[in-house]
Amino acid sequence: MPLNILISYHSDYNNTEKMAQAIAAGAKAATDTNIISKQAIHTELDDLVAADLILFGTPVHMGSMAWQLKQLIDKTGKLWMENMLEGKVGGVFATGGGFGGGGGGVEATMISLYSNFLEQGMIVIGFPKSLPGYADAGLQWGPYARCGNHEGMPQSISDSQLIAARSYGGHVAETAFQLLKNPL
Repeated sequence: MPLNILISYHSDYNNTEKMAQAIAAGAKAATDTNIISKQAIHTELDDLVAADLILFGTPVHMGSMAWQLKQLIDKTGKLWMENMLEGKVGGVFATGGGFGGGGGGVEATMISLYSNFLEQGMIVIGFPKSLPGYADAGLQWGPYARCGNHEGMPQSISDSQLIAARSYGGHVAETAFQLLKNPL
């Protein structure tokens, strides 16, 4: 039986969308999957309920997630009341710029996404440093693509960052499949 994966994201300059595509490719290569990938503003609560594995992706906006993804999360209160997402698996990814070499709030953003998953009773999966691409675009929380130049202007995502996203997609899909489809 295939693993049902939902990748819901917001993308300002197509970089988060490119990461979503790489994650989907990695998941598809790793195990038998049905993947739905869509912008957060087009994601319905039924999409979340139907998924075994939910991945949220966002650009970092002033140290937090994009409002489009937050709006989706705010709608999930009904699902929380009915325990509809309990036991599902979740993962996160992000893009961002900002000045300097820092992530401009990416860790706080990813933690807040995981906080929602944990509130829903979901199982969350980070990004082990042993996976391909971690050194270029990895945080323990998930893949992160720094897509801003030294002037704070957007730039394109790199191939090495897409490798990290692809390896994370394979990792979360394999892990979710083992957890959900092959019980002990």
